Amino acid sequence: MLEALSYEFVQNAIIAGILVSIASGIVGSLIVVNRMVFLAGGIAHTSYGGIGMAIYFGIPIFLGASIFALLSALIISFITINHKSRMDTFIGLMWAIGMAIGVIFIDLTSGYSVDLMSYLFGSILAVSRSDILYMGILLTITILIVSLRYRDILAVSYDSEYAKLRGINVNLFYSLILVISALVIVVAIKVVGLILVIALLTIPIYIAEKLSKSLYSMMILSSIFSSIFTIVGLTISYLYDISSGASIILVSAISLLSFIGYKHL
Repeated sequence: MLEALSYEFVQNAIIAGILVSIASGIVGSLIVVNRMVFLAGGIAHTSYGGIGMAIYFGIPIFLGASIFALLSALIISFITINHKSRMDTFIGLMWAIGMAIGVIFIDLTSGYSVDLMSYLFGSILAVSRSDILYMGILLTITILIVSLRYRDILAVSYDSEYAKLRGINVNLFYSLILVISALVIVVAIKVVGLILVIALLTIPIYIAEKLSKSLYSMMILSSIFSSIFTIVGLTISYLYDISSGASIILVSAISLLSFIGYKHL
């Protein structure tokens, strides 16, 4: 594996993996404590429509997917705030429509033969320097938002009624968490793919949650675990020539099962 570090694409993959792991650890913690896993899944699958449209119109994939994910996050936020009783129906509908739009636009793109597997299961080895720059900027923004408004986010996440009494705009922070989640989901798709992205945002977080006494420590531990799983998964992927996204998630899942087994000894 050491000789592989001399290749630029491997260096890019490791840097991207660590950046996304840290972002996933932070945002994944917010998703879990706010019980947004299903909502995040809806955003992830809906964003496929943005991927298809980006390919069709010839714009950067990240840009198209980000715009689509942001729109879906705002729509989901509106639905969950105003129509909670029908939330699962609307999100399921958006999920299906987003995927369908993506497939149709890809089919309509003349002369383009796309490897759907790269979007469904990740293509971290194809990460470019511009992708890394985007990931770095997103991570910086995420850290700044969480750091500057940590107390408000903490209050909203664990006791929204108390947060309202303190005069915190709960709906605004709820929407903000979904928007940040949408952007992180888009970059995480590059690492592990659309199908596996929710696992990256939940498995390390579950382990960290059991070992943490605060949201802050949970975010740090989640980021560390996610980074370790990503590096180990990439190493296995390189050694055995298998899908990097699936390898990362498999390492995460085995670690989770081992952790659960250890806790029950």
